[in-house]
Amino acid sequence: MAFPGTYNFRYYKGDTFEFIIRPKDGSGNAFPLDTYLDSATFTIANQRGAGGLRYAGLAVVDTANDIITCTITPTVGEDLTPGVTWYYDIEVRDAFTVYTFLTGTITVENDVTQTSDIAGS
Repeated sequence: MAFPGTYNFRYYKGDTFEFIIRPKDGSGNAFPLDTYLDSATFTIANQRGAGGLRYAGLAVVDTANDIITCTITPTVGEDLTPGVTWYYDIEVRDAFTVYTFLTGTITVENDVTQTSDIAGS
C-alpha cells in the first residue's frame, strides 16, 4: 500500500475547509474501512511527533466505508496561528495496526487575498 499520501494546502483562518480521501489497497480497491468505523483521526500540530500544540480536526468515515471526509471547522481554525507551519495526519487504527493515510502541511493565512488580472487595478 502506498501510505501515507501527501497533500499540502492553504487554509484561511476562520473558514471551513473540507476534503475527502479515498484510501485504496495494494490492488487499487477501496481500503476496507468497515473495521475502523468511527476511529479515524485528523490531528493538526505545530510540530511532528509528540509535544507541541495539537488540535483535532473532524474525520468522518462515510456509511459505505470507503471514504473519509476531513474538516477544519472555524472553531479549530481560530487556534491555528498564521506564519506557523502546521502539520497534520489522518489515521485509522484497530487493536493491532495504525494506518496513516494522508499527511502534509497547512499554510494558514489571515485573509483571503485576491490579485487582480485587470491592468491598472
